[in-house]
Amino acid sequence: MLETKTLVKICGITSIEQALQVAELGTNAIGIISVIESPRYVSPEKKKEIFKTLKDLYPNIERVSVVKDSSIDSIIESFLGEPNETIIQLHGNEDIHYCKKLKAQIPNIGLWKAFRIKDKKDLEKIKIYENFVDAILLDSWNNETYGGSGKRIEKTYLEGLSFSKPWWLAGGVSKDWIHEISTKIKPNGIDISSSIETSPGIKDMYKIDLLLKEVKKY
Repeated sequence: MLETKTLVKICGITSIEQALQVAELGTNAIGIISVIESPRYVSPEKKKEIFKTLKDLYPNIERVSVVKDSSIDSIIESFLGEPNETIIQLHGNEDIHYCKKLKAQIPNIGLWKAFRIKDKKDLEKIKIYENFVDAILLDSWNNETYGGSGKRIEKTYLEGLSFSKPWWLAGGVSKDWIHEISTKIKPNGIDISSSIETSPGIKDMYKIDLLLKEVKKY
Protein backbone atom coordinates (compact mmCIF):
# COMPACT_ATOMS: atom_id res chain seq x y z
CA MET A 1 0.00 0.00 0.00
CA LEU A 2 1.22 3.50 -0.83
CA GLU A 3 2.26 5.36 2.31
CA THR A 4 0.65 8.77 2.62
CA LYS A 5 1.29 11.60 5.02
CA THR A 6 -0.79 12.13 8.13
CA LEU A 7 -3.24 15.00 7.65
CA VAL A 8 -3.74 17.58 10.40
CA LYS A 9 -6.91 19.33 11.49
CA ILE A 10 -6.74 22.21 13.96
CA CYS A 11 -10.12 22.48 15.65
CA GLY A 12 -11.80 25.08 17.83
CA ILE A 13 -10.69 28.17 15.90
CA THR A 14 -12.57 31.28 17.03
CA SER A 15 -11.19 34.21 14.99
CA ILE A 16 -10.24 35.14 11.44
CA GLU A 17 -6.77 36.17 12.57
CA GLN A 18 -6.01 32.78 14.10
CA ALA A 19 -7.58 30.92 11.19
CA LEU A 20 -5.26 32.68 8.76
CA GLN A 21 -2.22 32.12 10.96
CA VAL A 22 -3.00 28.41 11.24
CA ALA A 23 -3.60 28.17 7.49
CA GLU A 24 -0.27 29.84 6.79
CA LEU A 25 1.50 27.24 8.94
CA GLY A 26 0.26 24.53 6.59
CA THR A 27 -2.59 22.63 8.24
CA ASN A 28 -4.95 20.52 6.11
CA ALA A 29 -8.23 21.31 7.83
CA ILE A 30 -9.62 23.95 10.18
CA GLY A 31 -12.58 23.28 12.44
CA ILE A 32 -15.11 25.65 13.97
CA ILE A 33 -17.38 24.55 16.82
CA SER A 34 -21.07 25.17 16.21
CA VAL A 35 -22.12 23.61 19.54
CA ILE A 36 -23.52 26.40 21.69
CA GLU A 37 -22.51 24.90 25.06
CA SER A 38 -18.87 24.63 24.03
CA PRO A 39 -16.35 27.21 25.33
CA ARG A 40 -15.09 27.34 21.73
CA TYR A 41 -18.52 28.08 20.24
CA VAL A 42 -18.67 30.44 17.26
CA SER A 43 -21.92 32.00 16.02
CA PRO A 44 -23.19 31.27 12.48
CA GLU A 45 -22.39 34.85 11.44
CA LYS A 46 -18.79 34.68 12.66
CA LYS A 47 -18.35 31.16 11.32
CA LYS A 48 -19.44 32.29 7.88
CA GLU A 49 -17.01 35.20 7.98
CA ILE A 50 -14.07 32.98 8.98
CA PHE A 51 -14.85 30.25 6.45
CA LYS A 52 -15.50 32.74 3.64
CA THR A 53 -12.07 34.28 4.27
CA LEU A 54 -10.41 30.85 4.23
CA LYS A 55 -12.34 29.90 1.09
CA ASP A 56 -11.01 32.97 -0.70
CA LEU A 57 -7.41 32.82 0.52
CA TYR A 58 -6.77 29.11 1.26
CA PRO A 59 -9.33 27.21 -0.85
CA ASN A 60 -7.54 23.85 -0.51
CA ILE A 61 -7.92 23.70 3.28
CA GLU A 62 -10.96 21.77 4.47
CA ARG A 63 -13.41 23.95 6.39
CA VAL A 64 -15.12 21.83 9.03
CA SER A 65 -18.25 22.84 10.94
CA VAL A 66 -18.63 20.72 14.09
CA VAL A 67 -22.21 20.10 15.24
CA LYS A 68 -23.82 17.88 17.88
CA ASP A 69 -27.34 16.43 17.81
CA SER A 70 -28.59 19.39 15.79
CA SER A 71 -31.70 19.33 13.65
CA ILE A 72 -30.92 19.14 9.95
CA ASP A 73 -32.90 22.33 9.39
CA SER A 74 -30.75 24.20 11.92
CA ILE A 75 -27.54 23.03 10.22
CA ILE A 76 -28.76 24.29 6.86
CA GLU A 77 -30.02 27.55 8.40
CA SER A 78 -26.56 28.13 9.90
CA PHE A 79 -25.13 28.35 6.38
CA LEU A 80 -26.84 31.77 6.16
CA GLY A 81 -27.33 31.27 2.46
CA GLU A 82 -24.54 29.64 0.48
CA PRO A 83 -22.44 27.32 2.67
CA ASN A 84 -18.74 28.08 3.04
CA GLU A 85 -17.88 24.88 4.91
CA THR A 86 -16.66 21.85 2.99
CA ILE A 87 -17.33 19.35 5.81
CA ILE A 88 -20.01 18.82 8.45
CA GLN A 89 -18.64 16.88 11.41
CA LEU A 90 -21.27 15.15 13.52
CA HIS A 91 -20.04 14.93 17.10
CA GLY A 92 -23.12 13.70 18.92
CA ASN A 93 -25.38 10.64 18.95
CA GLU A 94 -26.58 10.93 15.36
CA ASP A 95 -27.83 7.60 13.92
CA ILE A 96 -27.56 6.16 10.42
CA HIS A 97 -31.00 7.44 9.38
CA TYR A 98 -29.91 10.96 10.32
CA CYS A 99 -26.65 10.61 8.36
CA LYS A 100 -28.46 9.39 5.24
CA LYS A 101 -31.02 12.18 5.43
CA LEU A 102 -28.40 14.91 5.98
CA LYS A 103 -26.22 13.60 3.14
CA ALA A 104 -29.20 13.60 0.80
CA GLN A 105 -29.98 17.23 1.62
CA ILE A 106 -26.39 18.52 1.31
CA PRO A 107 -24.74 16.08 -1.14
CA ASN A 108 -21.95 18.48 -2.07
CA ILE A 109 -20.65 18.80 1.51
CA GLY A 110 -18.55 16.06 3.08
CA LEU A 111 -19.89 14.25 6.14
CA TRP A 112 -17.65 13.11 9.00
CA LYS A 113 -18.98 11.19 11.99
CA ALA A 114 -17.23 11.28 15.35
CA PHE A 115 -17.43 8.40 17.82
CA ARG A 116 -16.47 8.68 21.47
CA ILE A 117 -14.60 5.54 22.50
CA LYS A 118 -15.15 4.40 26.07
CA ASP A 119 -14.18 0.75 25.58
CA LYS A 120 -13.27 -1.56 22.71
CA LYS A 121 -16.90 -2.55 22.13
CA ASP A 122 -17.62 1.01 20.98
CA LEU A 123 -15.43 0.37 17.93
CA GLU A 124 -17.75 -2.43 16.81
CA LYS A 125 -20.61 0.06 16.39
CA ILE A 126 -18.76 2.06 13.74
CA LYS A 127 -18.74 -0.41 10.83
CA ILE A 128 -22.43 0.07 10.01
CA TYR A 129 -21.83 3.79 9.43
CA GLU A 130 -19.06 3.36 6.88
CA ASN A 131 -21.34 3.39 3.81
CA PHE A 132 -23.09 6.57 4.91
CA VAL A 133 -20.25 8.95 5.85
CA ASP A 134 -17.09 10.22 4.16
CA ALA A 135 -14.76 9.89 7.14
CA ILE A 136 -14.69 8.58 10.70
CA LEU A 137 -13.27 10.44 13.70
CA LEU A 138 -12.40 8.65 16.93
CA ASP A 139 -12.44 10.74 20.10
CA SER A 140 -12.00 9.86 23.76
CA TRP A 141 -14.93 9.33 26.10
CA ASN A 142 -15.60 12.00 28.71
CA ASN A 143 -18.71 12.34 30.87
CA GLU A 144 -18.52 16.12 30.92
CA THR A 145 -17.70 17.06 27.34
CA TYR A 146 -18.10 15.85 23.78
CA GLY A 147 -14.62 16.97 22.68
CA GLY A 148 -11.66 19.15 23.52
CA SER A 149 -11.05 17.42 26.86
CA GLY A 150 -7.40 16.57 26.17
CA LYS A 151 -7.97 12.94 27.20
CA ARG A 152 -6.64 10.10 25.06
CA ILE A 153 -8.29 6.90 23.89
CA GLU A 154 -6.79 3.79 25.49
CA LYS A 155 -3.90 2.95 23.16
CA THR A 156 -4.65 -0.79 23.02
CA TYR A 157 -8.01 0.01 21.40
CA LEU A 158 -6.22 1.67 18.47
CA GLU A 159 -3.94 -1.20 17.51
CA GLY A 160 -4.57 -2.64 14.05
CA LEU A 161 -7.58 -0.44 13.33
CA SER A 162 -8.85 -0.36 9.77
CA PHE A 163 -11.91 1.16 8.16
CA SER A 164 -13.18 1.39 4.59
CA LYS A 165 -13.25 5.17 4.92
CA PRO A 166 -10.48 7.57 6.03
CA TRP A 167 -10.27 7.94 9.79
CA TRP A 168 -9.05 10.69 12.10
CA LEU A 169 -7.72 10.40 15.63
CA ALA A 170 -8.73 12.99 18.23
CA GLY A 171 -8.49 13.21 22.00
CA GLY A 172 -5.32 14.38 23.66
CA VAL A 173 -3.26 14.47 20.47
CA SER A 174 -0.08 16.44 21.15
CA LYS A 175 3.49 16.74 19.90
CA ASP A 176 4.83 14.05 22.24
CA TRP A 177 2.39 11.47 20.82
CA ILE A 178 3.13 12.10 17.12
CA HIS A 179 5.90 9.50 16.79
CA GLU A 180 3.72 6.70 18.10
CA ILE A 181 0.69 7.86 16.12
CA SER A 182 2.68 8.06 12.88
CA THR A 183 4.59 4.79 13.23
CA LYS A 184 2.17 2.49 15.07
CA ILE A 185 -1.41 3.77 15.01
CA LYS A 186 -1.31 5.29 11.50
CA PRO A 187 -4.62 7.14 11.16
CA ASN A 188 -5.28 9.12 7.99
CA GLY A 189 -5.45 12.31 10.02
CA ILE A 190 -5.16 13.79 13.50
CA ASP A 191 -7.48 16.34 15.08
CA ILE A 192 -5.94 18.71 17.62
CA SER A 193 -7.47 21.36 19.85
CA SER A 194 -6.71 21.71 23.56
CA SER A 195 -3.03 20.69 23.48
CA ILE A 196 -2.15 23.70 21.29
CA GLU A 197 -4.12 26.32 23.25
CA THR A 198 -3.34 28.93 25.87
CA SER A 199 -7.05 28.91 26.81
CA PRO A 200 -10.18 27.44 25.15
CA GLY A 201 -10.39 28.81 21.60
CA ILE A 202 -7.09 30.71 21.80
CA LYS A 203 -4.40 28.88 19.86
CA ASP A 204 -0.67 28.99 20.50
CA MET A 205 0.97 29.37 17.07
CA TYR A 206 4.37 28.29 18.38
CA LYS A 207 2.93 24.97 19.60
CA ILE A 208 1.07 24.45 16.32
CA ASP A 209 4.23 25.12 14.32
CA LEU A 210 6.21 22.61 16.40
CA LEU A 211 3.47 20.00 16.07
CA LEU A 212 3.22 20.40 12.30
CA LYS A 213 6.99 20.12 11.94
CA GLU A 214 6.91 16.94 14.02
CA VAL A 215 4.18 15.45 11.79
CA LYS A 216 6.17 16.26 8.66
CA LYS A 217 9.10 14.14 9.92
CA TYR A 218 6.99 11.05 9.18
